Amino acid sequence: MSANDGQAERHRLDKWLWCTRFFKTRSLAADAVNGGKVHINGERVKASHALRLGDRVILSQQGAAAEFDVLDFPLRRGPACEALAYFVEIPESVERRIRLREQHRLADLSRPRPGSRPNKRDRRRLIKLQHGT
Repeated sequence: MSANDGQAERHRLDKWLWCTRFFKTRSLAADAVNGGKVHINGERVKASHALRLGDRVILSQQGAAAEFDVLDFPLRRGPACEALAYFVEIPESVERRIRLREQHRLADLSRPRPGSRPNKRDRRRLIKLQHGT
């Protein structure tokens, strides 16, 4: 059951982001919108912006921008499996996120990792190197 069954053709952006489980609270969703992390059809908007069916939501989370098309409006914040029915991620966005995830994985593999924590002598040497004294 959706809100667009003749009741409404629009939905507040912050409420939609919260109901579709992109954010844990509605205030976090509003903060992200007001902070420029969410765009609608390529434009920066306010949290109270009226979202329409077919709009493209561009959401920047954890350094990656994901693009979603609005399919429907939820009546309530339900389980995650139910929230998936209200949006679809575009294929280009999926590919971009997969490439970025792979780049992060490879970057983590290339960083040297010590086998154990540095002891007191090693910590002093590291501090000396960092501060240049």
